[in-house]
Amino acid sequence: MTDDAASQTEIPTSAARPDSPIHTTGTDHITVWGSNAEDTIAFYRDLLGMPLVLRQPNLDDPSQTHLFFDTGDGRILTFFVSPDRDSPRGQRTQVGGVHHLCFSIAPEDFEDTMAALDDDGRGYNVFDRGIFFSLYTRDNSGLVIELTTDKYEFPDDRKGEVLATAQRIREEEGADYAEDEHMRAALEELGIPVEKNDLPDAASGTAGL
Repeated sequence: MTDDAASQTEIPTSAARPDSPIHTTGTDHITVWGSNAEDTIAFYRDLLGMPLVLRQPNLDDPSQTHLFFDTGDGRILTFFVSPDRDSPRGQRTQVGGVHHLCFSIAPEDFEDTMAALDDDGRGYNVFDRGIFFSLYTRDNSGLVIELTTDKYEFPDDRKGEVLATAQRIREEEGADYAEDEHMRAALEELGIPVEKNDLPDAASGTAGL
């Protein structure tokens, strides 16, 4: 384990609310600098199935349009777009930039999602991330998009508790990252039925750990 990794373990992880002056209640929306409306709508509405729920001028710069998409649970993803912007092939992200956006999909839809991306001519990679499954592709602006599904069934409102428990178990075992066995142990400890979703085989996405 590197010195940097060792120092990170000294900062505790917990699902409990920290003693901080502000407590957020959830994610309302995320806004991205987009390309143009046509390409953005084609990807997020027509391919990923996010309803376009609001369109209006960017209130800080009326020369741009502000598109609002419902990601599926009432959380909103918005884009500032302009007709004079082309959709680039890739991006270079600096410190403070967005590395990727991740959206959840139902486990029973995972293989259909892969087929839909194939039909759309989009490349993608699928990885078994230990405690969840991830598919990576790019949107019309070159932004990395992750589509993920949980390997096990558990209530959404207990996700933080489940992950924090899996984290504690993997640290106690000295594992480099949270694996399938740590998730199963966390669910058992928390009294949540261990119900594994039926997902396709995939390479381990651990970047050589």
